[in-house]
Amino acid sequence: MVISVASYKGGVGKTTTAIHLAAYFQTLEPTLLLDGDLNRSALRWAEPGKLPFQVVDHRQAAMHIHRYRHVVVDTQARPDTRDMKVLAGSCDLLILPCTPDAISLQVLGDTVETLKTIGAENYRILLTVVPPRPNRDGEEARQYLTGSGLPVFAGGIRRLVAFQRAALEGVTVDAIDRQNLGWADYAGIGDQIVQMYRMIAA
Repeated sequence: MVISVASYKGGVGKTTTAIHLAAYFQTLEPTLLLDGDLNRSALRWAEPGKLPFQVVDHRQAAMHIHRYRHVVVDTQARPDTRDMKVLAGSCDLLILPCTPDAISLQVLGDTVETLKTIGAENYRILLTVVPPRPNRDGEEARQYLTGSGLPVFAGGIRRLVAFQRAALEGVTVDAIDRQNLGWADYAGIGDQIVQMYRMIAA
């Protein structure tokens, strides 16, 4: 299975999502993360050598990909229409992280319009950096997206300082967060992807 994580907007947890989904799938079968972002954020995250999976530059994919059951791609930031067509056409699932604020939702709308233009339907939206209650931004964003008929993962990724610390220390969030809230969020998303993949394979 190939999963690509893409966004037209920065600061929505694209690399964080790629890292943690790769870690989740590594618990099931060998998983490779390809870093296709010019910032090389995933490769920087992996520099301390503490991640449980391999991260390589996407240009080295041909040398490594045959050894892995699953591949997660941290794509380049702000892909244009041509890039998005290639991304959507070369993965089983395209994940679009989105924070629950007006600007991110507006940019997400542009992304979805691009996907509609190229005829891509293999995408799903992931709400990230969701503030805790009593803030209702996450709930309202979900209602807006589902009301618009867009595919959204059940649940989302809560806003936690532990994610920033994890990136600085080169580990996944479960090594930082004693309550395991962040890992539980991503594991829940991973479970949904597995179920989707099984349905498609069947």
